[in-house]
Amino acid sequence: MQSLPSRRPPEPLSLREPIGLQTPWTRDFHDLTYEWRRLFSEVFGTFLLVLVAAGGAVVNARSHGSVPLDARVVAPGLMVMAIIYFMGTVSGAHLNPAVTVSFALRGDFPWRRVPGYIGAQLVGSALAAGFLRVTFGNVGQLGVTTPGVGISAWTATLIEIVLTAGLVSVILGTASGARNIGANAALAVAGYIILAGLWAAPISGASMNPARSLGPALVGGHLADWWAYVIGPFGGGILAVGFAWILRGPHSVAASNAAQGSK
Repeated sequence: MQSLPSRRPPEPLSLREPIGLQTPWTRDFHDLTYEWRRLFSEVFGTFLLVLVAAGGAVVNARSHGSVPLDARVVAPGLMVMAIIYFMGTVSGAHLNPAVTVSFALRGDFPWRRVPGYIGAQLVGSALAAGFLRVTFGNVGQLGVTTPGVGISAWTATLIEIVLTAGLVSVILGTASGARNIGANAALAVAGYIILAGLWAAPISGASMNPARSLGPALVGGHLADWWAYVIGPFGGGILAVGFAWILRGPHSVAASNAAQGSK
């Protein structure tokens, strides 16, 4: 008798999920039937993130320095918080290739879905950079992340490794499986992004996100030191997965499902 293919059981409904968001594509994150909705969510969410993160520098340049640095680093954190609240149940609000790869390395996200998520994030970033260029012109280097004055690319890479290790550690510790959902994730992730930016923006730009950096770099043609913002975040994400193993042991499907039911 032929056995039926195994299928991961539906995830428990989160107590934080409003009734209006209890849809088939939010109840079972592993059902590929609605993957197009999740990819759209990653495009849209990354577009909004890069629009704010890169747009701060663009608007500052167009307004002759009227946007202070603290506002430019707080705004992306608040945007990520909003995105997690309104789209976290759909795609998980990864918004970052380093986060997607880290979830996969941890065993919370299937590798076959990684290329689609990363592609969607890069598309969203490029669309945001294109929108900024069409609207304001190629000013403020389109908000590209670069090492600060007197800071070498290797120093910026090291800072990005450390910052991303912290960011991904926060995400892995507060997410439900491979999804950032609800107050725990939204507040913790947003708070970390803001704190990292307040401290390290003058050094490396505090990108922690290859998509956030590559979109403006490619659209604006500002490709100096781009590799630092790929090596740094991915290296930091790998470190964070190792830290998660040290802190919580290897990935456990039962533990992941229990966490989703309790958050």
